[in-house]
Amino acid sequence: MNYQLDEIDKKILDFLVENTRMPFTEIAKQMDVSAGTIHVRVKKMEDAGIILGSSLNLDYGKLDYHFTAFIGILLTKSNRTQEVLKELSTIPNVIEASVISGKYNIFCKVRAKNTNDAKRIIYQIDDIQDVMRTESMISMEEFLSDKNRLINAISI
Repeated sequence: MNYQLDEIDKKILDFLVENTRMPFTEIAKQMDVSAGTIHVRVKKMEDAGIILGSSLNLDYGKLDYHFTAFIGILLTKSNRTQEVLKELSTIPNVIEASVISGKYNIFCKVRAKNTNDAKRIIYQIDDIQDVMRTESMISMEEFLSDKNRLINAISI
């Protein structure tokens, strides 16, 4: 489905990006439209695949996961990428994984409690069949982490 966003859709997305739990009735009130309009528009954007669901943002530091690392993964065979991605998806500490071009085949983000926990996870990744080697980069500080910030720059 090829769905074209209009100004009303953009405003709805702005509200939902700011607070995914905002009730449709509140959005409708602030936009001076009916709650039914909001519901129908959101449903159309979901059906078109623009809205993929809602998400919950967690502060992993408060859950005692203070260590973040980025891992570059070099494979022995690039035709094994999908199998390695499936294996990575079984490791809960791997919170992002991307197939990339350049020095590595896969680049992932890992959350761990501390360096010993990170070492365990990296060894787990190293043990995946066809992983030739990994290179780890420790995050000193996360400055920007907002998957929805692009929507503010999209013009209708």
